[in-house]
This record gives sequence, C-alpha cells and structure tokens, in this order.
Amino acid sequence: MTNTKITNPKKSLYVLSLITAVLMVLVLSACGKDTANTNTSQSQSKSQHTNSAEATQAPESTEAPSAEPKSGGNAVVIIPQDLDYLDPHLAVAAGTAEVLFNVFEGLLKPNDKGELYPAVAESYEVSPDGLTYTFKIRSGVKFHNGNAVTSADVKYSYDRLAGTATGKPLSTAYESVASIEAPDASTVVFKLKENNSSFLTSLTAASGAIIPDGYEDSNKTPIGTGPFKFKEYLPGQRLVVEKNSDYYVKDIPSLDQVEFRIITDSEAALLALKSGEADIYPRIGTERLEEVADKFNAVSAPQNLVQLVTFNIAKKPFGDIKVRQAINYAVNKDEIIDGVALGKGTKLGSNISPVLAKYYQEGLEDKYATDIEKAKSLLAEAGYPNGFETTLSVPSNYQFHVDTAQVFAQQLAQIGVKVKIEPVEWAVWLERIYKGRDYDLTIIGLDGKLDPYSILNKYLSDSPNNFFNYKNPEYDETLKAAVKEVDDAKRVELYKKAQTILADDAAAVYIMDPNLNVAISKKLTGYKQYPIYVQDLSTVHFTE
Repeated sequence: MTNTKITNPKKSLYVLSLITAVLMVLVLSACGKDTANTNTSQSQSKSQHTNSAEATQAPESTEAPSAEPKSGGNAVVIIPQDLDYLDPHLAVAAGTAEVLFNVFEGLLKPNDKGELYPAVAESYEVSPDGLTYTFKIRSGVKFHNGNAVTSADVKYSYDRLAGTATGKPLSTAYESVASIEAPDASTVVFKLKENNSSFLTSLTAASGAIIPDGYEDSNKTPIGTGPFKFKEYLPGQRLVVEKNSDYYVKDIPSLDQVEFRIITDSEAALLALKSGEADIYPRIGTERLEEVADKFNAVSAPQNLVQLVTFNIAKKPFGDIKVRQAINYAVNKDEIIDGVALGKGTKLGSNISPVLAKYYQEGLEDKYATDIEKAKSLLAEAGYPNGFETTLSVPSNYQFHVDTAQVFAQQLAQIGVKVKIEPVEWAVWLERIYKGRDYDLTIIGLDGKLDPYSILNKYLSDSPNNFFNYKNPEYDETLKAAVKEVDDAKRVELYKKAQTILADDAAAVYIMDPNLNVAISKKLTGYKQYPIYVQDLSTVHFTE
C-alpha cells in the first residue's frame, strides 16, 4: 500500500499561506543545514505553548461569528464514499483520511493555515546535517483505550510504516528512514539515510498516525489519540465517532458524537441536508449550495486539489506524447470550469495548485491553449488521422467528475476521438484502476499536501502509486534532487522544473483546483477549512 491520498472534487479548503511555522521554509520544504537549525528553534518556540488549544488547533474559524457555543450534541456529516480502510497505515483514499483525521494524530499536526505544530510530540530537534530528528513525547497523551502514549508506541507505529522489519515500507514517505530508536520512554530518534526536506510533514496523521505498540486490530477497532474515538462502522452506511474525554487539549472537542454518513447519491444527500437529517454537507454542488444558501451557512473557497484526466501511458495510444498533447490541445479548460464548476475553479497546467504559492510554476495553465486544428495535426502525425476510440472510467459517486467527463468527451469528439464513459463504483475504482492500473483514461481529484514532494512523487518511475505509468529519467532525477537540496532557492527551482517536465510531457490533462463547497447548519459554528483534505470536527460547536 502507499500513502498517496486520492480525492475527489466538489471540495475546496481555504488556503492561507502554506509556510509552516515549524519548518520555517514552507511546510516540507525545509531541512538541511541552515534550515534545520532554524526549524529546531521554531519548533521549540512553538512547543512552549503546546498545552493550549491554540497550539494544537487552528485558532480561527472561517465562518462568520455566531451565537454563544454550547457543549455537547451530535452532528451528522455527509461523505460521498465509503472508507477503504480503518487502519490509517493502509488507507489510500483521501476520503478516508479526511474522516480519520478526527481519530488519529502523528507527532506533529497541521492547523488551518497549513502550519505544523507539536501534537503527540511536545518538541523536537534536528541535527545540523539534517539526518537526525529527536522528538520528546508530550506528557499526558492517552490512547482511546486509556493507556498513556510512550516512545514504544511511536517507534512501533513508524517502524511499521517504514517497514524496518520487512524492508517494505507501507509508505513511501519513510523510505529515507535508516533507523528509529527509543532511548527512553519519552524520546524517539529518527535517523535518515539522506537529507529529506519533506520528512517533517510525513509525521502528521495523514501519513504517520500513531497507534498502540503491537496493536493489530486497527482495521476493525481503530485506536488513536485524536479528539474523537471510534464507536461504530457499518460499511456503506456510516462511521460514528464519539468524544474523547481524555483529549489533552482543554475543551476540545465540544460535540459528543459525530456520524459520517455515507450517501453516494448527490440528490439523496441534498434531501438529507434539507430535511435536517444531516448538519454538514461538504463537496455539495455549486448550484445546490446556492439553492440552500438561505437556510444554511455556505462556504466556497479554493482548495489544494488537482482535478485531472489521467492517461494510462502503458497502453496504446497514450504512450505516444503526440497523442497526449493532441488531447490537451482539444480540451477547453475554461469551458469545463464555467460549465461544471460554475466558474468556481482555478485553471491548472501541472500537478500543483497555486495554493502552494512558493513552489507553483506559473504559466503552465496556458501551455496547451485550445487549438483544435493543432490537435488534429498531432493525431495525424501519431498515425491517427481519423482519431480512435477509448474508454474514460469515472468514479460514479462523484457527480463533479461525471459531469466533467461529459464535457471532456464532447470536446474530444471534435478531433475524432470517440470517448465511451464508464461509470465505476468507488471501491472498483480503487481496486481496478488505482491499484490494478487497468484503464485507458480516468478522471480523479488528487489531494494536495503540505509540501511539493509529497504531491509530485507519485510520478516517479518506481513509485508504487504511479498509476499513470509515467516514466521520465529527467523527472526522476529532478524530483529526487529537489527533496535532498538544502538550499531553499535551488529547491524551489527544482520543484518548478519538475512541474514543467510534466507539462512538457503532457503527462495528464490538468484541469483545475475546484472550490470546496460546504453547506453548514446555522445551528453550528467553528467549522474550519484546511489547505489539506480533512473534515475537522474538533472545533465545531452547536449554538442552540
């Protein structure tokens, strides 16, 4: 399994600056000699406040002020897909990660600004050469079974992820780990094989959840340290979590229980919202959001997400760059954004959103400006003067992708490419397309991370989650150099170069970063949007 999170649109988390306070150089860009020392001092500075809610939870709500918050109550949140795993180390779907964010934590935790703060850890230090990370475990943190968290639990969790015993990491984020030591009950030491500027961000719940030492039932009865603890899971129906009264942050959470209700049909989801059966509907369609705006608080803002049409480059004719370029020229992204997202989307040209402003390579979004004649010419040069037939597989539970597929197919018809749209269930998409790489074309949303390497590494030739079957030695060399680079300016340029290579190769059709639309009951306040794919219910309160 990999830790790549697959996400799906109709979503968007408000993106503030992604420069992490802990890392000093944007989240996950920092590491190395000079920045390592700076990171250490900042980490220690932040950790002085880790006993306060502000240090571990984002201090601001993105909603307008409401009535006085009240403690308690049960909330229902609509999610459009089932979970692929309850075990956070095995989950690959972003829709799973957004839910489990409430149950699990790592040594560090992001807030709604994308800044990293100590979580299970209270502080850390990085050696001058950037190869040794020493963490001190926060006192008083308990698992949901009541046991105190010790360094043995942390070591077990990250040994499992890094595959130190098997030689096969569960997560590519830990391939650079040489060893993990627990010299005492409150200290954990990571030693890396090589400098890794993205290492700190891998220590969050998204890719580094901490579970009890030796615990093997995470996929049945997950146990974490988060603000909510697992209560019930009925496949295809709901996941229920309840308040963790022993949570180490004071007055967090407020809600007694949260039900993540799985409703794959958008119309049924809307009815559940309107009838009062549900309180929060993330990824609601733009038209539907406007429809309920008078009775619900409406939120719509950009998110760190890339919606794209991917080619299976291992299958003909997509191994031919001229075919991929032709399809890119045939697509009118503005038409898709206007027609499907009602204008609420940011046009893209590679696999990074402008949310990561520091690393974003501008100008690529217009590299393949719509040109039907050029597209036809390239197809003819590739040996397909009359076009060809292909199948576009779309996860049927995401209407946004289904709608995009319809427009995409119409656009490709203009150059003689006949697209058959194949709706597939989410579980089938994960198993056959993502894992099995059995497809021609597909549409998906790839969730953003707090650092560029964690986003772009799926295109590495040897990456287990490279379901595109993309291979380019220059790209591999560029990206691997970027994550090891200690000079900040050079690292930024390398990440920009990597994005340009993907665009030049027409590795996919990069469409947009669609807004995240959320409808929220006016009885609730405290909802926050993040620059990563999560639903954080820990700060949500009822007001009546």
